[in-house]
Amino acid sequence: MDKNDLKKIIRDIPDFPKKGIIFKDITTLLKDKDALRVAIDALAEKYKGQEIDAVIGIEARGFIFGTALAYKLGTGFIPVRKKGKLPYKTKKVTYDLEYGTDTLEIHEDALSKDSKVLIVDDLLATGGTVSAVAKLVKGQGASIVGVAFLVELGFLNGREKLGKLPVHSIITY
Repeated sequence: MDKNDLKKIIRDIPDFPKKGIIFKDITTLLKDKDALRVAIDALAEKYKGQEIDAVIGIEARGFIFGTALAYKLGTGFIPVRKKGKLPYKTKKVTYDLEYGTDTLEIHEDALSKDSKVLIVDDLLATGGTVSAVAKLVKGQGASIVGVAFLVELGFLNGREKLGKLPVHSIITY
């Protein structure tokens, strides 16, 4: 199996979470030991040898790929969580959703001004969440080496919202 086979393993769920949406269900990939290994290896290959201090994973599925990627790259892992989930003092960013707003937080001591980080999530859709995390990271003076995703929904143009951030996706729909 190689990374070109991964697309075939992801299951489509029509009309979830609402009518007209085709949800890309990655749980079928996660339960397949070969597919999961290929996905993590493909993500890691892009960043192997680069100077990265930590991988930042976005709640919740970004934790799955982020921790495995941090292990593979020999870096630390930093979680970005929804408001009220982290136990220590935090920095936060509030961003717009389709219907309302959401807030994400990071521990205030998670990054230093010279930190070089890789932001990871399972899927790039409109780019709103990752854009908010990038603001949070830059606000602490850290630099972003890249943003990585298992899946990118190219038709939603999420890359455009991320400006000049280097985006890497394994699978594009």
